Amino acid sequence: MSVIFDLEHVTTYRYSQPVSFGEHRAIFLPRGSHGGRLLSYDLDTNIPADVRWLMDTLSNNVAILKFEQPAKELVVTYRVKGEHFGYRAISNFPLEARAEELPVQYTPDEWTDLAAFIRPHAEDPDGSVAAWTKAFVAGDQDQTLDVLQRMMDTINGTMAYQAREAEGTQSPGETLRLASGTCRDYAWLMIEAVRRLGLACRFVSGYLYDPALDGGDVGMTGSGATHAWLQVYLPGAGWRNYDPTNRITQGFDLIPVAIARHPAQVIPLSGSWMGAADAYLGMEVSVAIRKLGNLPEFEQQGR
Repeated sequence: MSVIFDLEHVTTYRYSQPVSFGEHRAIFLPRGSHGGRLLSYDLDTNIPADVRWLMDTLSNNVAILKFEQPAKELVVTYRVKGEHFGYRAISNFPLEARAEELPVQYTPDEWTDLAAFIRPHAEDPDGSVAAWTKAFVAGDQDQTLDVLQRMMDTINGTMAYQAREAEGTQSPGETLRLASGTCRDYAWLMIEAVRRLGLACRFVSGYLYDPALDGGDVGMTGSGATHAWLQVYLPGAGWRNYDPTNRITQGFDLIPVAIARHPAQVIPLSGSWMGAADAYLGMEVSVAIRKLGNLPEFEQQGR
């Protein structure tokens, strides 16, 4: 089965007086992969703009926007219709023997390809992240999938989710100290912990489908905005999803857009403006995802 979805992402910046805009960088368009395909998409702005597309170093789709006139309001609207094939349970992908227990043994070729995702990126000045991570492998607790599941469950079960529209991501140590954060804070903490266990891990920015928005009974945490989770590379299974915010590893709810070594590489919309220092009034982000229908397995054959 696959799911046909319709998505609209609107970002609005408001100013007290007209300001000029520098180049903006938008990362909204999902990556092409076995997990889904695009049926249509468009990118609109409320003021004239020159738009060009490129792929970054990690093959993410990036739109570069150059605006042609000042304005008191900037609205960037992205719409996409796509087919999402979902993700199977990791039990459908038996790990190779070298990945069943920690530390996982990567081959020389894997090390070359994955090195940037294995090295920790964030500082750990007081050793709190290392200490927290070590607790998950104390004694004989070295089964790879068990460690990952317990870490995801611990973040989800012991920390308080706090929505935050301001850009930026807390350091892993800060998230531990506060015992709270957003989806990107949760993902970043788990990424840096998993890397300290020698596993390749990457940050994923995308969207979260919430069945409750279509009349379902299940409500997802973090819907209505861009969402963040992580992927861990496990020999025999490849890149596997872990969403500590909702304890999701499979299904149709996670729609990936971009991958990165760290969160700052995949900010959905970033850029500059020129004007009076006190002109900025704020921003609003609205994300709506609707499921238009399902396609049975047989209708996907031959694609």
